[in-house]
Amino acid sequence: MDVSTLVAQAREGRPRAVARLISLVEGASPQLREVMSTLAPLTGNAYVVGLTGSPGVGKSTTTSALVTAYRKRGKRVGVLAVDPSSPFSGGALLGDRVRMSEHASDPGVYIRSMATRGHLGGLAWAAPQAIRVLDAAGCEVILVETVGVGQSEVEIAAQADTSVVLLAPGMGDGIQAAKAGILEIGDVYVVNKADRDGADATARELNHMLGLGESRGPGDWRPPIVKTVAARAEGVDEVVEALEKHHAWMEEHDVLTARRRRRAAQEVENIALTALRARIGDLHGDRRLDSLADGVLGGTLDPYTAADELVAGLTAQDEA
Repeated sequence: MDVSTLVAQAREGRPRAVARLISLVEGASPQLREVMSTLAPLTGNAYVVGLTGSPGVGKSTTTSALVTAYRKRGKRVGVLAVDPSSPFSGGALLGDRVRMSEHASDPGVYIRSMATRGHLGGLAWAAPQAIRVLDAAGCEVILVETVGVGQSEVEIAAQADTSVVLLAPGMGDGIQAAKAGILEIGDVYVVNKADRDGADATARELNHMLGLGESRGPGDWRPPIVKTVAARAEGVDEVVEALEKHHAWMEEHDVLTARRRRRAAQEVENIALTALRARIGDLHGDRRLDSLADGVLGGTLDPYTAADELVAGLTAQDEA
């Protein structure tokens, strides 16, 4: 099936067409450039919400509860659930769609599990392009659930309009919160499993750590802390309300456009770097690279000058 037909069917809400487009993206198909070119005029309308946190805090359960809440508001919802890669098949190991099976028959919801395939940062390499597919397919809200992350997997902050960081009682003390890098990226913080002992203490510690962060001026966004029991849908409406307030604040202060511009710039940069790495990889065994390596080994060249000559050679080749 040609790309234009797939895109037209995806716009009609046909899940198989959406699935096929995302598969083309994940597989780095030769048709990928045509897919992205066709989708470009149709994107830029969806509100992208990223959910991240340590394993066991309830990301999938919270995501499912948010889907229910947004569907009650009449929104079409897309979900990208990013999972670790299987060391055997390379596919998504956990398959978080199982936890969202209640939405499987809803035509207004599209759920896709994606494998990281070794990509660090908590997301899959193809996540930005998959978000574009869901955006063009008419999803008004796209929920991106990262893998269970530690303290440095913060890539979701660059891919989402709003980042939600989930915590749970018993997942660490205030010192852990102080050094956890993911606590610097949140626009909304959720203390899930709030029916457990220690939930209030977790919320207090989190509020204290946020207070120690960079100073905020009048009118700046102050990340709220919402307590939830996602398994019973308690507090989920408050999370949606916090998301809507952040969305409105970003539009009012021109933050939303700035974030999306940075996201687009990073996407372009990553694609260009990937293409450049591939070209440099093709030079292994090439006389030019061997000659430069000999110069570094013999002390007639330093590695930085050699790298400059390599890049200059690639540029001259393009111009020729």
